[in-house]
Amino acid sequence: MTDFFDFLHNLTDPVWIMDNGGLYLLLFIVFIETGILLGFFLPGDPLLFITGIILANNTLTEVNPVVSLLYWVLLISIAGILGNFLGYWTGNRSGKILLQRKDSLFFKKKYITQAQEFYEKKGGSAIVLARFMPIVRTFAPIVAGIVKMDLRKFSIFNIIGSFLWVGVLVTAGFLLGENEWIKNNLEKIIFLIVAIATTPVIVKIIKGRLRKKTA
Repeated sequence: MTDFFDFLHNLTDPVWIMDNGGLYLLLFIVFIETGILLGFFLPGDPLLFITGIILANNTLTEVNPVVSLLYWVLLISIAGILGNFLGYWTGNRSGKILLQRKDSLFFKKKYITQAQEFYEKKGGSAIVLARFMPIVRTFAPIVAGIVKMDLRKFSIFNIIGSFLWVGVLVTAGFLLGENEWIKNNLEKIIFLIVAIATTPVIVKIIKGRLRKKTA
């Protein structure tokens, strides 16, 4: 378990990332987080921001940083799109089986329930909004598959959501990446990103528990 938490911590270290697969490792992580149930714990938001910082400092190649930015935004977005398609397929093909599974350390049915409520409230736009919400972004495409959302509609929101999510966070890191204060306080920035991203999820959980107590 210690090795597992060490791995998660290393994912917030630009030097470690570049020494262990570089940004191609990020492609794999984004694909897992957005398409496979066990990927809900991965820190997608901080990783995208860190990617922007790496690109801003031009540590990959001698290619123009802006060209590198566009190239990696495209590749990472595609990884996120493919991940969501896998999640949709999983929900479409085995939704009933997933809902019958018992809770475990890495799987809890309440996550699917929360994603389903979010999806029902926001409709197709939930696929886009879920990209910016940890845990929910993993389960939203699966729920879309379970409720058999129209594939064409899902595809449109999936593509838009992935490009927005990746584009916003990577570009933010890119624009701020050369700032010395950002470099020296990266852990604080990452904590802030995680806090902002998880706040809606936490608020929703608290509201759900309060409703149960008052019911």
